[in-house]
Amino acid sequence: MYRPAPRTPSGLFPAGPPTRPTYREPHPVTAAGVAAGGGAAFGWLLLFGLLGTDVASYVWWTVVAGLLAWLTALLLVRHGDRGVATGIAIVTGGGWSVAAAVLAVRWATSADWPLW
Repeated sequence: MYRPAPRTPSGLFPAGPPTRPTYREPHPVTAAGVAAGGGAAFGWLLLFGLLGTDVASYVWWTVVAGLLAWLTALLLVRHGDRGVATGIAIVTGGGWSVAAAVLAVRWATSADWPLW
C-alpha cells in the first residue's frame, strides 16, 4: 500500500510550541557599534602615536596604547557591547601593523634595530 510522505510545515502557521527555546544575545553586534569602537580606537592610537618623537618612541607608545585598548575590549566583550569591542580589536590590530611596518622599514634602511 502506498502512503504519501508527511508534509513538512512551512512555518507560516505555527503548529505548536517550538521544540527548542530561542535565545537572544543581550548585546548584539551592530555596524554602528563596530564603527564607534573603531573610531574611538583610531583616536586613541593617534593620540598616543603623536606622543612619540622618533620611531622607537612611536612604536612603544603604540604598543602600550594597543595593550590598554585590548584590555578595554576584553572588558567590553565580557560586560558590555561586543560590537564596540570588535571595532577596537580590529583597529588596534591595524595600528600595530602600521607600527610594525614603520619599524621594519627603519630597520631595513638603517641596518640597526631601532627599539634599543
